[in-house]
Amino acid sequence: MNKDQFLSRRRTLLAGAAALGAAGAAGAVQLLGAGADPPARSSAAPAEPAAGAQANRAVRKPSAYRLQPIAGYGPARGTPARTLVRHEPFLRMSDREHSMVLSFDDGPDPRWTPGILRTLKAHDVRAMFFVCGEMAADNKDLLRRMSDEGHIVGNHTWSHPLLTRLGRSAIRSQMERTCEVIEEAYGERPGWFRAPYGAWNRAVFEIGADLGMEPLAWTVDTLDWTTPGARTIERRVMKGAGAGVVVLGHDAGGNRSQSVRALRDYLPRLLDSGYHLTVPRRQLA
Repeated sequence: MNKDQFLSRRRTLLAGAAALGAAGAAGAVQLLGAGADPPARSSAAPAEPAAGAQANRAVRKPSAYRLQPIAGYGPARGTPARTLVRHEPFLRMSDREHSMVLSFDDGPDPRWTPGILRTLKAHDVRAMFFVCGEMAADNKDLLRRMSDEGHIVGNHTWSHPLLTRLGRSAIRSQMERTCEVIEEAYGERPGWFRAPYGAWNRAVFEIGADLGMEPLAWTVDTLDWTTPGARTIERRVMKGAGAGVVVLGHDAGGNRSQSVRALRDYLPRLLDSGYHLTVPRRQLA
């Protein structure tokens, strides 16, 4: 499948899958922060409400540790982590020094991803990129750059299908092929995955865990794929900013010039408001 076909299929599925995305994130659990205990095997931690605009009122000095990960240690290179099977995706992380996570889906795209990487580097900020295998296979240099600059690369399947419509073998193929491309270019297997459209089911959780990955959803959806304008994207991020928030944006899947411009505006605002923009690290079972 070429890129034009990939983007066309993605646009077709997006309209019908928006509700599934909201449902996928609604039951999310809390991410582990520094010093937190790992979740019990029998159940997940209760969800916390998303922090909204009121969280912006507590302004703190910008952190001097923007590049520090949250906590824990990742798996050894080339070795899938021992991962519990979740029943819900992680939605947010525990507050650590007023921390937030920025994440970008669907890339890497040589038209838009480099602009996002430049802005992140200019502010010494790490982020998460959930890549599609089809895009990653053609842009391995960008995955290597993400590795060199300290970003986390996660698995967003091979061709961005609605996983809940696929059988187990097809789901595994979508995830496993992408893991292989990431490992080859990035230098290690992904420790996180995100289901396209936020559509999760039991098979997705089980196969993801078998491949050594934890499921991560989001707290704030910028809806940048609708191209609402850079200023609207910026307002959505600032309104939703708060302790432990995971922001969803995109660096591919269409014209993402608005996403690139918005990041240039909202990232320094978040830092000036005292937020620590960082990445989560695995707490292995």
